[in-house]
Amino acid sequence: LQKMACLSCLLEYGTVKIIVIRNKAVGSVFRLIQFLIILYVIGYVCVVRKSYQVKDSVISTVTTKVKGTGFTNISGLGAHVWDVADYNIPPEGESSFFVLTNMIITPNQMQSSCPELPDQSTICMSDSDCTEGSSDVRGNGIQTGLCVNYSETVKTCEVLSWCPLEIDTDLPENPLLAAAENFTVLIKNTVTYPKFNFHKRNILPDVNSSYLKQCEFNRITDPHCPIFRLKDMVAEAEEDFQTMATRGGVLGILIDWSCDLDFPEHYCGPKYSFCRMDNKNPENNVAPGYNFRFAKYYKTTDDVETRTLIKSYGIRFDVIVFGTAGKFNIVPTIVNVGAALTILGLVSPVKSALTLFSSLCLLLLLLINYTNIQYVFCCQEYTGHLPDMVDLLQKDCIIDQQLQVLPRRSHPDWCLCGCCLPSNQPQEQLCCRRSIGRCITTSSQFGQLVLSRPVLEAVLLYREPLFELTEGEEQTAAFRHCVYRQYISWRFGVPPKESLPVMPSCSVWRIRELFPSKRK
Repeated sequence: LQKMACLSCLLEYGTVKIIVIRNKAVGSVFRLIQFLIILYVIGYVCVVRKSYQVKDSVISTVTTKVKGTGFTNISGLGAHVWDVADYNIPPEGESSFFVLTNMIITPNQMQSSCPELPDQSTICMSDSDCTEGSSDVRGNGIQTGLCVNYSETVKTCEVLSWCPLEIDTDLPENPLLAAAENFTVLIKNTVTYPKFNFHKRNILPDVNSSYLKQCEFNRITDPHCPIFRLKDMVAEAEEDFQTMATRGGVLGILIDWSCDLDFPEHYCGPKYSFCRMDNKNPENNVAPGYNFRFAKYYKTTDDVETRTLIKSYGIRFDVIVFGTAGKFNIVPTIVNVGAALTILGLVSPVKSALTLFSSLCLLLLLLINYTNIQYVFCCQEYTGHLPDMVDLLQKDCIIDQQLQVLPRRSHPDWCLCGCCLPSNQPQEQLCCRRSIGRCITTSSQFGQLVLSRPVLEAVLLYREPLFELTEGEEQTAAFRHCVYRQYISWRFGVPPKESLPVMPSCSVWRIRELFPSKRK
């Protein structure tokens, strides 16, 4: 019998009972929720996120080739023609290249001794101020221990170094190699999506050598040309080339290879954008731009080594390649379709919950309209028989008037309403206000909800139907404690049973004045 019962359970099939609610409001909410879910699945999941596809991240290689010629005629170097071997330093970088635009040249340096540049640590009065063999990481050499003349008025410690020392404060205001704005760079970029065995270059298949010799990138007329003019790239980053070239900077060349491989291959191509990468905040202009030093070494006829030191300023271009590719796959499609059907299956429970909630709200509104009162007490002890309480709290029983409470002459410093009394207990030093103003005990709500005699009698009779309302010490204490509970329910809601919030001093003493205690 047990085996038959188990077999019967396995072969059973159950269905849910469906109740049709013929209500326009409920039906509209039901269809609206269905429409929003379908819109989310089609619009966001399928169109925006393309969650029916499997994704792969791009793997990329980049090589660059800069071309252009410039001319300068400056002291220390004379007339000089600059080609790519002079200004492209180093000639090959890792997805980046540097173009020299400005410089400070210190020619004919030799290994010898000379005065250190003056600052607080190198200015001296005698040889005793200099330490032989010492060096400063921010200095230019090793001290010899001698104090020598730097100028007619200043003496500094002598150092062994490449002399004469570089003075790097004499930076030209205009870039020396201003012609660099017309230099061009060829960017060769190859990308791979290994998951899809997809390979492509930014030099498209229909591009030939004759086209490369004459094309130049233009976002409107020639968006697929891989040759870029430096000035155009800086301009697209909303920068001025000559201003940026004075102290240098870092410019990002962003190549986006995001592709939808469900479409033919020729739809997948690079999208170029440009932005400045280094900090250009005018409020934080410490150490701006981009610079570094390099030297060119020579030997004289006397076999003495010399060098020309160049502090170079320029623009470093970083080529950043990114992107993801997607292609249809049955697994994520089934997963997302299943998730969509599951969400649609939750419409009925959600609709039922909304229907129940709206019914409760409607019932509460009908209850409030029936009783025709302005205030409802938020106390858990009263919610069980609220209609009985409503019958006791009629509008005619509540006196709508503003209480007249005179401020106390000797209120403490922490009192901002003028009605508190001094106290030595820190927990009792609490005022009803955070800024100077009218006391809460003067409000009409305080009189109606807290001190109203009909309300207090109704609450006490609700809690204890046989309570005697005659005058007496016991009745006064009961009224006083009831007032405390009314105030706490009004201002704080229903507190936890194990703790009560602290009431403001002005409210406490106002209640004690109306319902005094004979105990000292």
